[in-house]
Amino acid sequence: MAPPIHQPDPQLDLVFERIVDVSPELVWAAWTTPEHLKHWFTPAPWKTIDCEIDLRPGGLFRTVMCSPEGQEFPNVGCYLEVIPNEKLVWTNALRPGYRPIIQSPEKNSGDFVFTAVIALEPHEQGTKYTALVIHGNQEDCKKHEDMGFYDGWGKALDQLVAHMKHP
Repeated sequence: MAPPIHQPDPQLDLVFERIVDVSPELVWAAWTTPEHLKHWFTPAPWKTIDCEIDLRPGGLFRTVMCSPEGQEFPNVGCYLEVIPNEKLVWTNALRPGYRPIIQSPEKNSGDFVFTAVIALEPHEQGTKYTALVIHGNQEDCKKHEDMGFYDGWGKALDQLVAHMKHP
């Protein structure tokens, strides 16, 4: 496995770790194939209704989430590191081509920038799955945690595993 890029800071970062009973290759496919990702990425009853992936450093990672009420939330990010079946790193602080985002004053109070690292390690039961989400300040980290980070990422991972067992 590739070495971690970052030692987590409990004031700024959130870490979600679990052993899942599917292979790293299946977890990787779930994260990197739009048709798979749309089935699990957003915790139900929310849905991911669109996804576009250009799987390379500098490439596009775009999703559109839809609330139970039908409101759409587009998200655009940029891949930073792609190591097949081992590590996927992206950020919403950059647009494709490493172009910095432009923060608008009318941005939602729920919006914040972060970098996410998904690390996959083979495990006797399947895969050791680690998600590290790096924030720029304590306020954004707390906001993300208060939005239900652990429950949401846990539910999404459960959906990923169920989908990849029976795509």
